[in-house]
Amino acid sequence: MANANEELLRRGYAAFAAGDLDAVLAIFADDIAWHVSGQSQISGDYHGHKEVMGFFGKILEITGGTFRLDIHDVLANDTHGAVLVTAYGERPGDTLEMREVHTWHLAGGKATEFWAFAEDTAITDHFFS
Repeated sequence: MANANEELLRRGYAAFAAGDLDAVLAIFADDIAWHVSGQSQISGDYHGHKEVMGFFGKILEITGGTFRLDIHDVLANDTHGAVLVTAYGERPGDTLEMREVHTWHLAGGKATEFWAFAEDTAITDHFFS
């Protein structure tokens, strides 16, 4: 039987893939902290639903709606989760195919903090510059 937090994360990623951002927000704590490494226009720290939604909007804008994540595995316990993904996106003259690890802090049936770690930050920075 899967851990409840593994199911929570799988539900959230499935909702994101389906474009159901209301369902994505439903798994996030109201004051979620979101951290994206690197030196691009999407790098930085975001706090709360409004800023995270702005982050999602920026990614979709840059990629013309082509951004997607393919899940390789979801690992979770009672307080943390790690999701192994490949991120894909396109923009004029460039494509992205990057392995990433998404690390989550989970509490009370909600995602409270997120960190994205790309395989090669320089490639991600270039793509999102």
